[in-house]
Amino acid sequence: MPYTFKCKELDLQGRVSETYYKADSKEEVVHLIRSKGNTPVKITLDEEAVERNTELVLFKPKVKTKDIAIFCKQLSTMLSAGMPLTNSLEVLINQSDNKTLKSAVKEMATQVQKGNVLSAAMRQHKKVFPQLLINMVEAGEMTGNLDNVLLKMTDHYTKENRINAKIKGAMMYPLILSILATSVVIFLLVFIMPTFVEMFVSSGVPLPLPTRIMLAISNAIQTYWYLFILAFAGIIFAVRRALNTREGKTFFDNVKLSIPGIRVHIAKIATSRFTRTLSTLLSSGIPILQALEAAANVTNNMVVINGIEEVSEEIKKGSNLSLLLKRVGVFPPMMISMVGIGEESGALEDMLEKTADYYDEELDVAIQKMISIIEPVMIIVMAVIVGFIVISMIMPMFDMLKTVA
Repeated sequence: MPYTFKCKELDLQGRVSETYYKADSKEEVVHLIRSKGNTPVKITLDEEAVERNTELVLFKPKVKTKDIAIFCKQLSTMLSAGMPLTNSLEVLINQSDNKTLKSAVKEMATQVQKGNVLSAAMRQHKKVFPQLLINMVEAGEMTGNLDNVLLKMTDHYTKENRINAKIKGAMMYPLILSILATSVVIFLLVFIMPTFVEMFVSSGVPLPLPTRIMLAISNAIQTYWYLFILAFAGIIFAVRRALNTREGKTFFDNVKLSIPGIRVHIAKIATSRFTRTLSTLLSSGIPILQALEAAANVTNNMVVINGIEEVSEEIKKGSNLSLLLKRVGVFPPMMISMVGIGEESGALEDMLEKTADYYDEELDVAIQKMISIIEPVMIIVMAVIVGFIVISMIMPMFDMLKTVA
């Protein structure tokens, strides 16, 4: 969690001013002050801010992609209309519905009023604003084109929010189906199975092997239910912890890209995000290496990120970008071909934008196809499980009928 530091710094005119910075360490604050050309005089931890952050950290709402898109749109509109940056930020403080974003913008407005540039103020809130947006704002400040850059980022995060919404919406049905099926199985094992088995045992009918297996599972769930809950929670904790590590995330992303029928759709989603981000960054004057790294991070796919890191050295030597992207092993052949055409014609940015538009259109189809594969597999698996339970309860009935006959 970033800390708030109270600082005194000396500017180039010899004036001492009091400022506040959010950073993980004093060294980071020193770097931020010197990046402005100023000299740090005194840096102390703001204890009151630490107490406030400790009290409120559990209640801070998450800043979503939609909130970032609205922030960029509103700020771009006000800046293009000629409103000063400080006034624009003051307006955003009153308009923002998200308390976390409102608090960040309020602190940013204070920093800007004290002479900080917007990108430096945003950099103190890395958990609120994506690194991509901070880099783009910095580029806009350097070129004096901040309002247009923010407009591009509005379009970028609007599309990113649309993609996220489509993926979440498409996964909702399989999630509900899995929860419902699991509930049915537990209900059958805990409440229905013991009733039938008790009837069979009292009649003296020997229980077949499938019934004995289900009975053992039923007894285990009823007797050691807390262990099952702990095991389930432990698995979730282990997976979440693994996903927070580079190695774990790489493993799971490799698994997703190795599943037949799903790999191609995962690749399309990554391609859409990568090409759109790379096009936006290059058109804003971001250097190719920095743009590739940022675009790879936006895909949130470690296979792509690792692949781009591996080819970065080759790009420095002037190697062909399309051939290097092919070595990543994720991007579809069409995307590689479009990049190659863009390099040869000198219109790489336009080709990337057209490629992003194409894969944005393909995204709906890709997501639906991916879900169309997942749904029947889940239904078949659950049908087999429920069917095995039902058969286990029916088999002793046939033995009873034979005994009566």
